[in-house]
Amino acid sequence: MDENVENVTPKKKKNNITGTTIAIIVILLISAVILFSSFFKVDATEQSVITRFGKYQTTVGPGLHLKLPFGIEKNYNVPVKVVQTEQFGFTTEKNVSKSQISNLSKESTMLTGDLNIVDVEWIIQYRIVNPSDWLFNVKEKRQTIRDISQSVVNTLVGDRAILDVMGLERSAIQTEAQRLMNQNYEQLGLGINVIAVQLQNVVPPKGVQDAFEDVNKASQDMERYINEGKEAYNAQIPLSRGIADQQVQIAEGYAIDRVNRAKGDVARFSAIYKEYVKSPSITRERLYLEMMEEIFKAKQGSVLIDKELESILPIKNLDNTKTVTGGNQ
Repeated sequence: MDENVENVTPKKKKNNITGTTIAIIVILLISAVILFSSFFKVDATEQSVITRFGKYQTTVGPGLHLKLPFGIEKNYNVPVKVVQTEQFGFTTEKNVSKSQISNLSKESTMLTGDLNIVDVEWIIQYRIVNPSDWLFNVKEKRQTIRDISQSVVNTLVGDRAILDVMGLERSAIQTEAQRLMNQNYEQLGLGINVIAVQLQNVVPPKGVQDAFEDVNKASQDMERYINEGKEAYNAQIPLSRGIADQQVQIAEGYAIDRVNRAKGDVARFSAIYKEYVKSPSITRERLYLEMMEEIFKAKQGSVLIDKELESILPIKNLDNTKTVTGGNQ
């Protein structure tokens, strides 16, 4: 009997220790669950949407945050600052199945406004701007993005001729596509904003690609010749206008000079005439002498008359002798 009692007592003590330990472990586990389910971290590139019993509550930014435990509140981190990209008509993945290649080909083949077929490859880049709309408004987000983007680009390509799509209208298509995509995504409440649409390869089907390349080259040559002509025009026209303005200014200066000279001559002759009226004989004598002085000055070193002549006509005799027509008196 004593041996049995001694053997039973230690077993009861061992069970009591095990129960206490289990209770402590359970409490610690519950505390750990509460702790880990109450705190969550949001990265610098993210925002987190908080729901309570599945209903939207609030949106928080980067940092460490607290929420109700046991799944009462849940957080969904959304990368709002990450630029995401969708490719259309091509892929950069290495392992692509035949069905995917077929879908990409169908996606890129479009009909232009002048009833030509063209293969268009493009990409869009977007950011999530409203995390709650992104999470809850649309179920098939990626497929919706792709469907709307393809519809917009198809519409814009279908409104233009093939040469415009391949060259002149590329920038306009990209700008208009970005505007229309954002308009459609906003109407659906998708919560994203397209920041760029870029057309990649825009080429005709392989069977007629060589012919279209020749046409495109001719179009580029035409544009180059037009630009060269404009450049020559812009270089020559200002030069010609400058020369014309210079000639006009020279003519105007000459006209002003001639008018001023004429006015000066008029003023001089008027002054002479006033003196002539006062004493005609003296004025005539002075004019005569001035003219002779000018004649002899102009012909320095030249023989004007025969030195042996005593007097010649019509020059006045200075010794008051009889004037002869020539020869000796």
